Amino acid sequence: MARLVMKFGGTSVGSVDRMKNVAAKVKREVEAGNQVAVVVSAMSGETNRLVDLCKQVDPVHDQREYDTVVAAGEQVTTGLVAMALQSAGVKARSWQGWQVPIRTNDMHGRARIAEIDGAAMLRDMAAGVVPVVAGFQGVGPGDRIATLGRGGSDTSAVALAAALQADRCDIYTDVDGVYTADPRIVKKARKLDKITYEEMLELASLGAKVLQTRSVEMAMNHRVRTQVLSSFADVAGTLVVDEEEIVEKQIVSGVTYSADEAKVTLIGVADRPGIAAGIFGPLSDAGINVDMIVQNISEDGKKTDMTFTMGRSDLDRAVGILEKQEKNLGWVKLVPDRNVVKVSVVGVGMRSHAGVAHIMFKALAEKNINIQAITTSEIKVSVLISADYTELAVRALHTAFGLDAE
Repeated sequence: MARLVMKFGGTSVGSVDRMKNVAAKVKREVEAGNQVAVVVSAMSGETNRLVDLCKQVDPVHDQREYDTVVAAGEQVTTGLVAMALQSAGVKARSWQGWQVPIRTNDMHGRARIAEIDGAAMLRDMAAGVVPVVAGFQGVGPGDRIATLGRGGSDTSAVALAAALQADRCDIYTDVDGVYTADPRIVKKARKLDKITYEEMLELASLGAKVLQTRSVEMAMNHRVRTQVLSSFADVAGTLVVDEEEIVEKQIVSGVTYSADEAKVTLIGVADRPGIAAGIFGPLSDAGINVDMIVQNISEDGKKTDMTFTMGRSDLDRAVGILEKQEKNLGWVKLVPDRNVVKVSVVGVGMRSHAGVAHIMFKALAEKNINIQAITTSEIKVSVLISADYTELAVRALHTAFGLDAE
């Protein structure tokens, strides 16, 4: 007998028929002798509707009351899915975050989980009752409802699996696993049987939409075996596991891209101590996260050009902040650019193989794609290129690293 946490996203519970499909999947696991806890999101589109209502009432609203409103979507789903399970002959009851309880900090709208007391839930599961838990929410200080931010239901599920010491956390979504690239772009993309926590974390942070970054971090920290699989097809998914579980490691496991990028170039900045702090300090104070940084010093050593990237939604604010610093920084010209994309290759096999960057740069050069900036880590190489070449670059790299399906 295994103990499982099964999480179903918004599309998986988007209608009554889909909820009945969820109930059938859960019933199959129960009849196989497994103890099951279910975590659900709000029905697709419901959270957006509730957020819009909050904005209509007051664009600058109280985040505590905002959390009270938007958490209602999951409350509805828990009750309906519990009913669907009961109708299918499975004992079930709904649990809200405060009932478990899932304790969080007081950062309303983007709270982090502090602890989960699963004792009461484990007693129910031992008695054959399936708990249906509201994802995305918990209870903060003062017994106020707190939400975890977008994608928080994945985090709820993994955290609950850790608290219940579950054998596995299954994340059901509208894709059937993790692929070597976006199959909408790369027709020869392959579904991976297994991927390491580190690889999945890099892919999630670099643009892959399969799992939310915080949920992967939690799975890695607590060593929760996590499976990504489809709600709509009975096929094996992709297991996210410890590196030791993967016998033969690919040099590169996946190619991904992030379109949410923008670039700023400051031309002719004075090359003297304190300039970098003068540029990046005010950006940091404004909560703008800078990613790639490239600096080119002039031949006489007096001037430098500095290029750096950030999220596209932060570009206008960043430009405004930098323009206020023009006299202090003494730059000649500021050039913003939204037409960029970050393309990355990821794989734990990079640790023991040289030449990954060379293969990547050569493949892009053969397609006449210019690289504007580069960053690396132990298991990834990322490049910034013109957004016009996104699909061409992803396909070229997928082929160059031998990832194309036969």
